[in-house]
Amino acid sequence: MTAAREAAAYILESVGKMLQQDGGDVEAAMKTITAAKRVFVYGVGRSGLVARAFAMRLTQLGLDTFFIGETITPIVKAGDLVIIVSNTGTTMSAVQTANIARRVGANVLAVVGNRHSKLAQAASVALVIQEDRDERRARMAPLGTLFEDAALILLDGIVAQVMAALGETEATMRSRHAIMV
Repeated sequence: MTAAREAAAYILESVGKMLQQDGGDVEAAMKTITAAKRVFVYGVGRSGLVARAFAMRLTQLGLDTFFIGETITPIVKAGDLVIIVSNTGTTMSAVQTANIARRVGANVLAVVGNRHSKLAQAASVALVIQEDRDERRARMAPLGTLFEDAALILLDGIVAQVMAALGETEATMRSRHAIMV
């Protein structure tokens, strides 16, 4: 087996185990998303890429969604939801974003790797994805790979639940998929 296939098998097995853990209330996350006036999403680095992918799906679901940090992103207000993806839950900009959002009356949904982090504590709802650190992780899934992959899959699962709650279908989402028709 090649190193790439061995690593892929390890990542799949590890992510599967991570997603089987009780890491928070997915139902509460779904309700918070569907109740929000507008949804703002934030993350930095690879967690930011996961956050951007989720923001895209929320837009395709017909939700008024923005990525924090873009030049055209409006100001977060009361009744909005801010979703922040951060493995450590200690990234300064992520914690500051959560605190500002709460101060203006917005809800905060955190997707984190540490349930005791400042970000998880600042959140209205926290989804915790904890990885088991074994001797193979550093070699086959370095630098947060397992958290990022698990977060992407968990958030895509939430998309399916939000779809059902909103009565959306793949066809209705497809109509919002392309920027040019």
